[in-house]
Amino acid sequence: MNRGRRLRQSQNIRNLVSETKVSKSSLIYPIFIQEGNNIKDEIKAMPNQFRYSVDTVSFEIENLLKQGINNVILFGIPDKKDSVGTGAYIENGIIQKALREIKKNFNEITCITDVCMCEYTNHGHCGILDKNNIVDNDKTIQILGKIATSHIEAGADIVAPSDMMDGRIKEIRKALDNKGFVNTPIISYAVKYASAFYGPFREAADSAPSFGDRKTYQMDFRNRNEAIKEAFYDIEEGADIIMVKPALSYLDIIRDIKNRINLPVCAYSVSGEYSMIKLAGEKGLIDEDKIIIETTTSMYRAGSDILITYFAKEIAKFIDEGRF
Repeated sequence: MNRGRRLRQSQNIRNLVSETKVSKSSLIYPIFIQEGNNIKDEIKAMPNQFRYSVDTVSFEIENLLKQGINNVILFGIPDKKDSVGTGAYIENGIIQKALREIKKNFNEITCITDVCMCEYTNHGHCGILDKNNIVDNDKTIQILGKIATSHIEAGADIVAPSDMMDGRIKEIRKALDNKGFVNTPIISYAVKYASAFYGPFREAADSAPSFGDRKTYQMDFRNRNEAIKEAFYDIEEGADIIMVKPALSYLDIIRDIKNRINLPVCAYSVSGEYSMIKLAGEKGLIDEDKIIIETTTSMYRAGSDILITYFAKEIAKFIDEGRF
């Protein structure tokens, strides 16, 4: 009894013996970059999240580094789209330009890039469509290899394919290796569910499909065993980190993956999770800070080693304050 009371008397000791640890080094902050100049536009569906142009993104990177956040994942919004997503891999594409600008000014930042086509196609799907308007898996993965290679050539440190095509990790690994990028890590969106939690992101990235949905290539949220199969497929193909997306409604899946694989597990706390908490906090319906701390902790407790989150700045602040 005395021992228990002593532990309760000291927050420092409580932190020391806590089973779940949250660190700044494990956080990844998403950044949206669009064509244009002098842009910092708030995303209406995501309070306090912004779209940046290439010339303003460095200010955000500097701010993140000051807070101890050293990892970002970049999403591009091009000014022109076509049926085959050409803007995703051209030398002067939006992500390629942003990478060169960021790396010119900040060597210490780790730049991860989203490898997908939905932001770059005029139909909003994650690949090339056949004559029946169905995504052609085999043609698409060839393009994904080109996208990944172009990102690394422009300065990316890690690529993260989010398309959910079969065989894309193998194709990207081959494309990178052929260019000499044999040590480039791949974060695989191996376990990506077809989720309603992505809604605000589609506004942020201008990536909503113009017809149909993505259920034919994203996972059915009713399925649990399938997640393990998808993870192992991608590990066999060369993935270095396995992602589960979304996070909050899939904590059981994060734990399943963590228990079965020997690679780092990344969770993506997605836009819908962020916006629900922000909007409820603005309405005074919840204690926003405490909810951020509790939900974030749940993701690490479930088994996440890495967390992509729009709350990275808040989490970094709470860590400095000793609240984790």
